[in-house]
Amino acid sequence: MKRVLVTDGSERSALAVVRSLGRRGWHVEVTDASDRSLAGASRFSVREHRTPAPLVEADAFVDAIVELCRNRRIDLLLPVTDASLSALLSAGDRLGSTRLPFPDEETYHALSDKRQLMDRAAALGIRVPRTAVVESRSDLEDELDLHPAPWVCKPFRSVVGEGASRSKVGVRHARTRSELLETLHSYPREAFPVLVQEYVEGRGEGVFLLVWEGERLAAFRHRRIREKPPTGGVSVYRESAAPDPELIELATRLLTSSDWRGVAMVEFRRSGATGDAYLMEINGRFWGSLQLAIDAGVDFPHLLAALAMGEAIEANPDWRRRIRSRWLLGDLDHLLLRMKGSYRPEELPLGSPPTRLWALLHFIRIWWPGDRFEILRPSDPGPWFRELRHWIRGLAI
Repeated sequence: MKRVLVTDGSERSALAVVRSLGRRGWHVEVTDASDRSLAGASRFSVREHRTPAPLVEADAFVDAIVELCRNRRIDLLLPVTDASLSALLSAGDRLGSTRLPFPDEETYHALSDKRQLMDRAAALGIRVPRTAVVESRSDLEDELDLHPAPWVCKPFRSVVGEGASRSKVGVRHARTRSELLETLHSYPREAFPVLVQEYVEGRGEGVFLLVWEGERLAAFRHRRIREKPPTGGVSVYRESAAPDPELIELATRLLTSSDWRGVAMVEFRRSGATGDAYLMEINGRFWGSLQLAIDAGVDFPHLLAALAMGEAIEANPDWRRRIRSRWLLGDLDHLLLRMKGSYRPEELPLGSPPTRLWALLHFIRIWWPGDRFEILRPSDPGPWFRELRHWIRGLAI
């Protein structure tokens, strides 16, 4: 029996990987910094291991994973987060016969660097938002030459620093100059350079790809319906969309021109005013809405695992349209933010309910033909109950 080790079991994407490969007969083991992870509660998880956190204890994490791969005779290693993948790519030569089906460290970091990515995309003729680069914190003392508000602030990488001093930094929004300066000052020194981009009013669209030996072997496209936070962030309700040959070709060009190997999500935002698609970022790993692609018919974990093991696959499978995936507790968080916050229509993605009442009515339409719950599955209920207990504990804090 083929044996796979999936890291970062608290991630929803890890759960999607575990369910996918477990159903196909893989012996699946899960690691996480917690001993009660989401994916570890799945009936398809044979064993759950607690390891150091890859973000703050990268060296200890790598040592633990290397030891597990050796002792548990792991054939395939699938890191799920940027922190774990970045740490393990630098230690590939220690994994022995265990396969790690991702690009080399240099390629991964080049496309993870948002500044380099924007430059590369523009050179390839791909639209990017108007961008100003704040090189360092010392530049905040000077008058910044910026395009009009609102702004989106993006550190050049999502994981910055080295060793135990690494931290995860995210995208933030600012509506006024004072908010912008406050936001930039809140980032650690290692987060710079920070990209300050124009906010593109519209809707988020993702192109999921599997590239192997310079060839695109699978693609999938989705559109976001609701996000957390409501102004843009993690998708909590999304839908499989019809193929967009132009968008898929642009995403493929980005990856193949960089000698990419493995899976990636290329995120765009389509302007509601012009219909043009603008590149936002690339996630060079499994992504949060992975379960939607699997439900719609493109099983990326299976395809990647098969290629890594030298097996043949059906290239470029088609997918079903208008299949929707709902992360129920994430959607509830979205609703609570809408109820508590005050958002101008132009701050919300295209098609968002304009008022609190409409947001509530959209939420209580609990199911519609084509809907799938991402975590809550009657055939595998353990992760849902574990997530619900964790969510309730969070309310009490």
